[in-house]
Amino acid sequence: MLDKMTDRLDFHGNALLLRAERQRAIASNIANADTPGYVARDFNFAEALRDATGSTGSLGGSGAARLASAGAGAFGASGTTDPRHIPLPAAGTGIGSQSTLGYALQTQPSLDNNTVDLDRERANFVDNAVRYEATLRFINGQSKTMLSAIQGQ
Repeated sequence: MLDKMTDRLDFHGNALLLRAERQRAIASNIANADTPGYVARDFNFAEALRDATGSTGSLGGSGAARLASAGAGAFGASGTTDPRHIPLPAAGTGIGSQSTLGYALQTQPSLDNNTVDLDRERANFVDNAVRYEATLRFINGQSKTMLSAIQGQ
């Protein structure tokens, strides 16, 4: 019975950790926008969330699938730009350790071989920040609902 109440909190907690990890990766890309030869990094959020929750959307489908499909990142489902590339381990939290960091797709060639597209990175940063805030609001609403049920209000 308690599992049914905490499954949604666990899902959103995992999503929050992954959003924070993605925000760190995007911030690193922005910070290195002027570094010659720097290759932008990102990860597939939907794939990482599926790995973290260990399911394909067992929370009723619609909410889990909607959140998992959001923010898929700048590369394909494999997490790398080419199937022959070696997946890179994600740095940071234990949740992200099962996911892989990959190289973001280069949209415009640059003379210094830097693959950071500042416009794309800024858009990804804002999008991820809004989704992070939404996840926080989901967690806050669920905890308030559980608290009012416990208090009998």
